[in-house]
Amino acid sequence: MGEVPLSLHVDADVREKLEAEANLQQTSAEDVAELAIKRYLEIREHEREILRERIAEADKGVFISGEAMHRWIESWGTENELPPPEPDVFLPPRRT
Repeated sequence: MGEVPLSLHVDADVREKLEAEANLQQTSAEDVAELAIKRYLEIREHEREILRERIAEADKGVFISGEAMHRWIESWGTENELPPPEPDVFLPPRRT
């Protein structure tokens, strides 16, 4: 896919910081901005994928209760430290 123009307005301080960063990298402000946008979009897509995975896991209906988690955390650093809790809440799987 070829390049297409994009125009945007930013605060003066953002533009100043962008130009300062470009000077440090010995490149253009446009190149720094393009890279920043690419990285932002990659991060957001990664976050959405993680969320999709977590939702799919939660939709299975298998959970650890707050009480079990609390008992485990309270045992940390004691003589009777408990192992991580096993799931103890089982709901019908969610159908989508």
